[in-house]
Amino acid sequence: MSATPRTLRLDARDNVVIALDPLEPGMQADGLTARARIPRGHKMAARPIAAGEPLVKFGQPIGTASADIAPGDWVHVHNVEAVVRPSAARGEAAGAAAERPAAAVPATFQGFRRSDGRTGTRNYIGIIASVNCSASVARFAAQEIERSGLLADYPSIDGVVPIVHGTGCGLADRGEGYDVLLRTQWGYACHPNFGAVVMVGLGCEVFQIARMKRECGIEESDGFRSLSIQEAGGTRHAVAQIVGAVREMLPHAGAARRQARPAGELVLGLQCGGSDGYSGLTANPALGFASDLLVSEGGTSILSETPEIYGAEHLLIRRAARPEVGERLMERLRWWEAYTARNGAEMNNNPSPGNKAGGITTILEKSLGAVAKGGHAPLEAVYEYAEPVRAHGLVFMDTPGFDPVSATGQVAGGANLICFTTGRGSAFGCKPAPSLKLATNSEMYSRMRDDMDIDCGEMLEGVSLERKGREIFDTLLRVASGEPTRSEQLGYGDNEFVPWQIGAVM
Repeated sequence: MSATPRTLRLDARDNVVIALDPLEPGMQADGLTARARIPRGHKMAARPIAAGEPLVKFGQPIGTASADIAPGDWVHVHNVEAVVRPSAARGEAAGAAAERPAAAVPATFQGFRRSDGRTGTRNYIGIIASVNCSASVARFAAQEIERSGLLADYPSIDGVVPIVHGTGCGLADRGEGYDVLLRTQWGYACHPNFGAVVMVGLGCEVFQIARMKRECGIEESDGFRSLSIQEAGGTRHAVAQIVGAVREMLPHAGAARRQARPAGELVLGLQCGGSDGYSGLTANPALGFASDLLVSEGGTSILSETPEIYGAEHLLIRRAARPEVGERLMERLRWWEAYTARNGAEMNNNPSPGNKAGGITTILEKSLGAVAKGGHAPLEAVYEYAEPVRAHGLVFMDTPGFDPVSATGQVAGGANLICFTTGRGSAFGCKPAPSLKLATNSEMYSRMRDDMDIDCGEMLEGVSLERKGREIFDTLLRVASGEPTRSEQLGYGDNEFVPWQIGAVM
């Protein structure tokens, strides 16, 4: 903590400042005297704010004062309420987003070029369970392959990954919920970070592998095999058949070699979790700068977590490349309002208790910080959950804010890298896509050093946005070329495949 406590005003229009250091009652900081204990990352009133008056941060309203607030008061959930107009009452015309200039000297990375034209950043063997009933067999087979030493002669293979989940049966065989699961499973079965995949089912489940293959145009090949436990003759026989299939596919998967590829072939999933009062000040804007660099290379960044852009969507709609892109984003927000309403919830149920402890008071405040991950590039397209991402540039994918579900949708859509900002300290991995962790503050970075890849808290000590953004971009290129992330070193990623379950469980 500094000898003189520091505060930060983000915009001249703001009527609150952020405490960069903790304040005790009577402490002075930048001409203000704290009237209460104000934790680091939280807000202090910079002038008198009357009950009913908007609270302004980032130059944008983040809520309304629920009581009179004096200069130096702690501004948080006890004296602030979120007032978000329904999407039907909000209107924002698509703006003329500025084109991003192309990079002067194209950047490259070492990746695995696939036959469908996409590029992988890893070369895993995947064993995918079509249903929860086959999850244990998928894990047993992955363990047997690791024990057997089958991969020892194939140094270009990064390992074997069991992809298991808790659904696949007890759902309708048509409609929104089924379509989401189909897209998710298809996206993983064909993901460029897998050199070969075996999909295993029980045999009697609703989600039938044969139907998926037929509807998605997947055929048995050197890169894809499938079987069911019932037809194989039970658990031991199914495990043996999976191991045998992998043995036959190894020469094909193991022949892949890294080669120089343009950075424009990277598809980056933008995530934030365990956010705090620093997220919108450091890591998120720095990731946004790196995202703009990737877009300038012709690459793709996927912004997601629809409940966490709620109330800040106008900042994206202004940048929509075409009017229909902005309208599609509004359509997804209207869907979410109806979805939460029919489940007895509301959009301001987000932020979480941890977000609030870290200084985030309302969904408006959280959303304004979260949108910063998308930088300033034009918004080129809006996708539904797990849809294949075809566009280049900044795109949006409709996902929940729950990180494992959101990242699963991004990876199913084609993300071959994930960048994850966190202020409270999220522990997360996302095989087959490597996941980088960006700490919003240096204290948490030091405390959870084994989990964090980059310290964005340095920006509070004078490191510029551009310097930190370029550090993130350069790290992305190294990770895409094979450098392991902290979460990979720790072994994360086998348990974070969480498809979004929509609809009745029957």
